[in-house]
Amino acid sequence: MTLTTADADDFRKVRSERLRPLAALQAFRRLIRDKEDTAQVFRIMQALSGRSVSRGYQRMLTTVEGGRQAFLREELAHKLDDPVWLARFEPGTVGAAYRSFREARGFTADGLAAVEREVVPFIDAPHPIVWYSRRLRDVHDIWHVLTGYGTDALGEACVVSFSYGQTRNLGFAFIGWGAAREIQREARAVPARRAVWQAWRNGKAARWLPGLDYEALFEQSLEAARARLNIRPATVYQAVPAEVRAGLKLRG
Repeated sequence: MTLTTADADDFRKVRSERLRPLAALQAFRRLIRDKEDTAQVFRIMQALSGRSVSRGYQRMLTTVEGGRQAFLREELAHKLDDPVWLARFEPGTVGAAYRSFREARGFTADGLAAVEREVVPFIDAPHPIVWYSRRLRDVHDIWHVLTGYGTDALGEACVVSFSYGQTRNLGFAFIGWGAAREIQREARAVPARRAVWQAWRNGKAARWLPGLDYEALFEQSLEAARARLNIRPATVYQAVPAEVRAGLKLRG
């Protein structure tokens, strides 16, 4: 892909690393009116990512496996949407758990990418830092599987808080804590703030996940992978009954 003049202008704006909290707040208000409006998530991330994406890419280069992944620059979305590739993983593996996760919800990696393209026109650009940004997008659902957080409102708040612990991207923190506040207003008995706080701490304590070899990870036992990566149990989230979590809605 070749950058157009308009895309290049947008890319320069992102590279200026200027935070835009008002834009993030406006997008969050739209998101709580419609939790399925994923485009608002990308608007928040674009507004608040700052230097975190470029710093994350530089961190990849400091590790052996991260450097190898950066050199290969493979697109995870292509693998994740390949049913033949996903079918190869045995029950109990990370790959099998991911396969079940997406089949139960009808998610596709390309579907998420298509939404991001509406907000970030240059997201497919052949640039290493933009590639790293795509990688963070594509591992989101894998991190759901690894952490045990569901796709209910509280689960999404927790997985982005875990992601903040991993990436120090303020967009994740803004969504996680903002969603917890809204959930707490709706259901005071639900420990939403404690759940996202634990998720953030778990993200900090875990091994750094963006630089992993995800193809190799998918072949491993899910429980063994969690232990190896020091991904702690989501005890606060799991203590909330599943039917209560399913009934939570962000206020409109």
